Amino acid sequence: MSRFVGRTLRGRLTILYGVLLALALALYAVGTSVYLLRDLRKQQDASLDREIETVEGLIALSPDGGIELRSEEGEAREGVSERGYLLEIWTADGKPMFLSEGLDGSSLGPPPDLTQKPFDRSPHTYRLRNGTRVRAAARRHGIEGRVLLLRLAVSEEPLWDEFWDMVSVLAIGLPVMVLLIGFAGYAVAGQALQPVEEMAQRARKISAESLNDRLTIQNPGDELGHLGLAFNETLARLEKSFEQLRRFTADASHELRTPLTAIRSVGEVALQNTGDAAYYRDIIGSMLEEVNRLTRLVESLLTMSRADAGQIQLQRTTVEVLDLAKESAALLEVLAEEKHQTIIVDGDPSLTVRADRLILRQALINLIDNAVKYSPSGEDIEVRVRAIGKDVLIEVRDNGPGISAEHADKVFQRFYRIDKARTRAEGGTGLGLSIVEWAVSANGGSVELNPGLGPGCTFTIRLPLDTQESTAQNA
Repeated sequence: MSRFVGRTLRGRLTILYGVLLALALALYAVGTSVYLLRDLRKQQDASLDREIETVEGLIALSPDGGIELRSEEGEAREGVSERGYLLEIWTADGKPMFLSEGLDGSSLGPPPDLTQKPFDRSPHTYRLRNGTRVRAAARRHGIEGRVLLLRLAVSEEPLWDEFWDMVSVLAIGLPVMVLLIGFAGYAVAGQALQPVEEMAQRARKISAESLNDRLTIQNPGDELGHLGLAFNETLARLEKSFEQLRRFTADASHELRTPLTAIRSVGEVALQNTGDAAYYRDIIGSMLEEVNRLTRLVESLLTMSRADAGQIQLQRTTVEVLDLAKESAALLEVLAEEKHQTIIVDGDPSLTVRADRLILRQALINLIDNAVKYSPSGEDIEVRVRAIGKDVLIEVRDNGPGISAEHADKVFQRFYRIDKARTRAEGGTGLGLSIVEWAVSANGGSVELNPGLGPGCTFTIRLPLDTQESTAQNA
């Protein structure tokens, strides 16, 4: 049972609060006991002071030079003795003149030193021959030219009996109080943690098929409510990720099936027909086109998969942006010439960034390739490099049909197409812009689409300027 209690949060909280409460009550008990003992002793000392002043008024010298105690009525010293006080009187030279019968001929303590200056009047505790502890107060008293020492004592046993009675009550009552409060705290902790148990049971029922379910939150403002909200937000992200994964898997399967179906169809037709070498050359050429498309799709999928897994290590170097843009455009000049297009690249040659050159070049190639595909024949594609503040902007502008604002935020999604039939006919995989977005963000930048007001659209890559390189060049 104790192991089970200590294993749960409810049990650990109860034990923790029980220990803290026990420590607090123990400190309170110690403080109360010390205060009670000091108060009882203070009262006892005050009572001794009053009694010794009374005794001073009762002392008289007997005709034979001895000491006698009288009351105002002339009675003997029974009053002091009956109240339990012990009295001794000493001469200035340290000889006892009077000892109470309760002392049994022994003194309260060592002979007094009346020459001490200042004379110690504070009460002291002594232990009698029989082991009894007594509290004694001393006074110097002058009578008929003689200096005497009065020492009046009273037993401390009643004081200690009262003190230990108080300690016994605390020793019994405090553990009982801790146990009762511990049981009550265990019940309260169970009630307070009930929402956690309900959320746990609810969470156990959530699976990949029911990610749209959410935890029930009773009080969103407290800590448990914050935990529930965070869990619900996590579920929302998981649901979105699973949905993207399902869509990505379905789209990838569809994209892979299309070229495979085409290859199979062409092959089956070729087997059913007979022809010359030119016929079979055309058949093989069609199959190779589909294989090339399939290869590009698989390479793009592998790139995105490695990027998602964080397996691509960036090799950052200082990159001259304008040179990189010209290099990327040169790789696509053949495709542009086939459509009688011209790729115009201009900008500031001094602008540099810290980036992985190959990955950033792939992003530029994808953007320029899209511009060549979707721009009509005879149109120009513009690539411009410029700086704004501490950022370098690479703008790729085409003169194609443009992209409406409703699609502007979706074109970077994987396999997203505005015109699916046209894109597939032109050999697109639907992953080019997704790769662009990853490549730019991996290098610490961002990419955005400006649909524009007229024909065409502009893609803008924004990267942080390499300020160290710029400073070195200016120096």
